[in-house]
Amino acid sequence: MAYRAPVDEIAFTLKSVAGLDRAIEEGLFPDLSDDLVDAILAEAGRFAAGEIEPLNVVGDRHGTPLKDGAVTMPPGWKEAYDGWVAGGWSALTGPSEHGGQNLPMALYAAVVEMWNQASPAFAIGPILTAGAIEAIEAHASDALKARYLEPLVSGRWAGTMNLTEPQAGSDVGALRSRAERAEDGSYRVFGEKIYITYGDHDLTENIVHLVLARLPDAPAGTRGISLFLVPKYLVNDDGSLGARNDVAVRAIEHKLGIHGSPTCTMGYGDGGDGAVGWLVGEENRGLACMFTMMNNARLAVGLQGVGIAERALQKASAYAAERTQGRAPGAEGAGMSPIVEHPDVKRMLLTMRGLTQAARAIAYSCAVAIDRADGMEGEAARFWQGRADLLTPIAKAFSTDVGVEVASLGVQVHGGMGYVEETGAAQYLRDARIFPIYEGTNGIQAIDLAMRKLPLADGAVFSAWVQDLRDDAERVRGSNEASLDGLGDRLLAAIADLEAAATWLAAARADGRVPEALAGATPFLRLAGLTAGGVALAKGALISVEAGAGEASLDANRRVLVARFFATTLLTATAALRREIEEGGDAIASASAELLAF
Repeated sequence: MAYRAPVDEIAFTLKSVAGLDRAIEEGLFPDLSDDLVDAILAEAGRFAAGEIEPLNVVGDRHGTPLKDGAVTMPPGWKEAYDGWVAGGWSALTGPSEHGGQNLPMALYAAVVEMWNQASPAFAIGPILTAGAIEAIEAHASDALKARYLEPLVSGRWAGTMNLTEPQAGSDVGALRSRAERAEDGSYRVFGEKIYITYGDHDLTENIVHLVLARLPDAPAGTRGISLFLVPKYLVNDDGSLGARNDVAVRAIEHKLGIHGSPTCTMGYGDGGDGAVGWLVGEENRGLACMFTMMNNARLAVGLQGVGIAERALQKASAYAAERTQGRAPGAEGAGMSPIVEHPDVKRMLLTMRGLTQAARAIAYSCAVAIDRADGMEGEAARFWQGRADLLTPIAKAFSTDVGVEVASLGVQVHGGMGYVEETGAAQYLRDARIFPIYEGTNGIQAIDLAMRKLPLADGAVFSAWVQDLRDDAERVRGSNEASLDGLGDRLLAAIADLEAAATWLAAARADGRVPEALAGATPFLRLAGLTAGGVALAKGALISVEAGAGEASLDANRRVLVARFFATTLLTATAALRREIEEGGDAIASASAELLAF
């Protein structure tokens, strides 16, 4: 079966489960209608399937070779990117005053998922450009906005994020890149950055690097980091491109997956004079500026997990329907059965579908919260910003863990044919494995959730979210739909586990048992993701069944099946995760480096 974007399922989750339809009804997006949303999603699905997906294997096999200081993208990628720009996709959420369409983040989330279903190596470049646009719009001077935003929004130029250095890794405060003030108000940047996604390529005329560096008189640690805009080519006063800046690609990484995405080691100031850059925001306040770019990029990486999971699910489902082997229980007639009829293969496919749809609902709900925060004022804006802050680490970490898990199950469904490259199932697993690592490892996301996001507003942000989950679970329990009997009770039990685990973590933090709380952070994030995902699936099943008015459709029956499977199998893990959080921290905290060494 050829890949197709699941536009109908995406639209249902976005509008009915995540709540975009309600936001439209409330007038939050005056220029957006239900029909326009459907048209945009349909066209995005067409472009993903017709233009991007055929290049996925090409990118994997060709890679992005570096020769004479320049990176060459895989065959066909330049043409696909030009078509993507011509379709207006680069300007989807860009500011209207600089040529953008100013459409909501929720719609962006849906199309980003489709780009990643087609090819995550292609999709990650535009994700970073969108983040650069956001950071420049929020923090740069009017002069920098006037010069750089329009070509970035139009897609003629691309953007990157430069944080990581060899000695620092995730510890941004340990970076050594430096910047010096110049008499004309610009700066000169020196240093090395590693793991720079799309650090160089031939898709666009110019590349705008956002680089963290330290001024000579800066305080130590993260308080002394500034953010600089450093273009590959300097820009003349009339907007034309000038001389090549002192920015060089020192090396390109050879990676496990996403081979079509160039991952570069960048050198700034190798020529001796320093790379010319301009300050974004205030001196020594660069990390706060960069987080504007990173937070939504983390949501986008979560959507990479959803996208690769969807693609692995489609391929595994098609293979299981075609591949015959053995005799399934109750099989009639002669010959072997399609493996989709074997109970264990059913279990794997239902697990893949349930996790994929749960992660999609969480990510889309995070995007809708971002839109509500941006579109409201006062207390309402603060409420929704808190919701977005809470959901972002869950959307990033849970969804990318799901991407790896589902891609791995996809290989298993294929059996031996999944382990060889011929079927393509192995590429999805190779590609997916980076998602839990970059844009802040999933361990860091879990710490952020447990130590920073749970205490927001003295716990009120978390409590309000849990109450919304409980309300949805109560609606499922109180429905008259026989197909959903028992689901509400299972959801409420998971919510109770989530609340109890959060209470335990709060007590551990208050008592100074920080190592134990940190040890419970990752299982707590998994617990939160499973609970929210289970509620979302049941909510979607209830909406779908009620909409059928007694005439159950294939989609409604499928949603009920997936919701029941999730609640009776995957959601049973919440009790074990709660116990792991409450009882497992001491063993982890007491494990010394000596005991763990070989």
